[in-house]
Amino acid sequence: MTAPTVPLRVRPRRTRAVAWCAAVAFAGLFAALGTGLRGSTGAGTAVFQRGDQLAMVGLGVVGGLAILAFTRPRLAADAAGVRIRNVLGGYELPWAAIAAVRFDRHSAWASLELVDDDLVPVMAIQRADKQYAVDSVRRLRALLAASRVPDQFA
Repeated sequence: MTAPTVPLRVRPRRTRAVAWCAAVAFAGLFAALGTGLRGSTGAGTAVFQRGDQLAMVGLGVVGGLAILAFTRPRLAADAAGVRIRNVLGGYELPWAAIAAVRFDRHSAWASLELVDDDLVPVMAIQRADKQYAVDSVRRLRALLAASRVPDQFA
C-alpha cells in the first residue's frame, strides 16, 4: 500500500478559544470572590479566614484547569496511520483499520468508522469550526483514499 505522504494535524479552533476565555474568566471570578470574602457573624469572630480566601482562589485555578481539558483534542494523520486524542482518552489506528471518515449532518464532531463497525469520535474536527472542519474531513478522506491505492512499484 502507498502511505499518505503529507501529514495532517488538526486541532479545534473555536472550542480552544472559548475554553481559554472561560478558564480565565472562571479563575478570575473565583479569585475576585475569594479575595472579597470578608465579614463577621456580629459577635466579632470572622466568618471567612485567610485560608477560606485561598481555598476559593485554589478552586478557581482547579476549575480553570478542568475547563482547559477541552483544549486537548487533536488529530495527527501520517504514513503510519491516525492518532486521535480526545478530551478523555485517545486512539492510535493504522489505515487498514479505518473503513470510512464520517461527518454526519447533525453530529457535533467527525468520527472514524472502523472495519469492525465501531465508531471512533474525532473531537478535533468539530462542527463549530465550519469550513475548517469541512476542509479537515476532506483532507482526512483523501489520506484514507491514498492509503488504499496499491503501490505501483511493488
